[in-house]
Amino acid sequence: MVIIIVGFVALGIILSSFASSYSQNMKDDSMRSTRDTLISYLSTGYKASLTTDFGAYIYFSDVSLTVKHIIAAVNQDIYVLIADSSGMIQMTVSAPDGIDNGQKLPQNTVYTIKSGETFEKYTDLDGFFGSKALVYGGTVEDRSGATAGIVLVCSNSPSISGFAEKTVQTVVIAIIWVAVAALISVIFITDKIISPIKQMSEAAKSFSQGNFDVRVPVKGNDEVAELADAFNNMASSLEKNEDMRRAFLANVSHDLRTPMTTIAGFVDSILSGAIPPEKQNDYLEIVSSEVKRLARLVNSLLDISRIQAGDRKFVKVPFDICEMSREIIISLEQRLEAKNLDVRFEPEEDKMYVNADRDAIYQVLYNICDNAVKFSKKGGIYRISHIKRDNKIYTAVYNEGQGISKEDLPFVFDRFYKSDKSRGLDKTGVGLGLYIVKTIVNSHGEEIWVNSAAGEYCEFVFTLAPADAPAPKKKTPKTEGETLSN
Repeated sequence: MVIIIVGFVALGIILSSFASSYSQNMKDDSMRSTRDTLISYLSTGYKASLTTDFGAYIYFSDVSLTVKHIIAAVNQDIYVLIADSSGMIQMTVSAPDGIDNGQKLPQNTVYTIKSGETFEKYTDLDGFFGSKALVYGGTVEDRSGATAGIVLVCSNSPSISGFAEKTVQTVVIAIIWVAVAALISVIFITDKIISPIKQMSEAAKSFSQGNFDVRVPVKGNDEVAELADAFNNMASSLEKNEDMRRAFLANVSHDLRTPMTTIAGFVDSILSGAIPPEKQNDYLEIVSSEVKRLARLVNSLLDISRIQAGDRKFVKVPFDICEMSREIIISLEQRLEAKNLDVRFEPEEDKMYVNADRDAIYQVLYNICDNAVKFSKKGGIYRISHIKRDNKIYTAVYNEGQGISKEDLPFVFDRFYKSDKSRGLDKTGVGLGLYIVKTIVNSHGEEIWVNSAAGEYCEFVFTLAPADAPAPKKKTPKTEGETLSN
């Protein structure tokens, strides 16, 4: 508003200055024209008259009426003084009080005008006028070319009366109206902008208190609406993360409490003698299983910590992804047979080499294959395939079984997320495995995704960069002495 007002004030000053200058120029032109018209009229009439006395000519002629008509024609605050060659005033038209016939003009003025100099001044004529006036003077000549009389066209205002004032008044009124309209607009626009920001501020305060279900109304399509929409998306993300954090704490608490309770109960029973010696080995095996379960949980948490801190470095080397899949199938053989799964291994080639960190990719592939076994239905198809397309090696793990619902698919790779909330099939996971898998794959600059239909099938697919087969290691020939000693 200050900028708008200052701008209009500056514009008003410029316009006022222009109006004043324009008014003054118009006044100059008007008075100059009036003077020249009067001199021409008086000179023509006087030269045509029979008298040689200019004062008598003025007195006995209709000059006064004609001069009044000329002044009325220009419609200005002008008055006229007509004097003889000595400076004695012979006639006044519309002159202010205190100026009358018989008064003599200052001799300096008379001399200057009679000398032929251009007399156009803003002056008081050496005190003849009570205040300064704009004076345009000229001479009336007789038949011989000598000065017969003097004409002074005067005005107390150097510009057109009221023109500049009306212009300034118009500009000021315009400034006031525009300022009021701008103020109303600024208030409306500011409220439109500030209101959502205030709501965001209140929502942020709610977030600081752990309340993530607050949303900001989105109105319009401007930048503020986009900000509000982004804010709501952030709130949804925070709410989702908070829900996953709570689920994670619940899962971790459960996974810690259950094995610790089991371990403590069996150890106490063994120490107290409640469990006979011949059965202690069986219970110690259960204790060992629970300890391993705790170790898996801790290792997952450590992996998460190392990945987030950037401490886990990946060393890429060429290796056979098909051979790795065979190793994992063999390691899962008992579980595959227990579910009577129809195992299918379908590589496009017998050996397919990729360039990646072998241990990290083993963790990725084993985790996906392990999950596929967990969620497969008995007697269902269990398939691992490798194909090469568009300079990428695609690895897919498919199983028939529970699948993943459409609502859960976007969150499968999120931390702490478990689609099996009942823990009926997955009793050991805490929702970190697939997050680690995705992080490892993305760290290799590759992609991973999942295709699934709830109650039918699930297929995880990830890509890796292909590599040439590594050169075989050269065997160092043995010397004769080494052969004999061997």
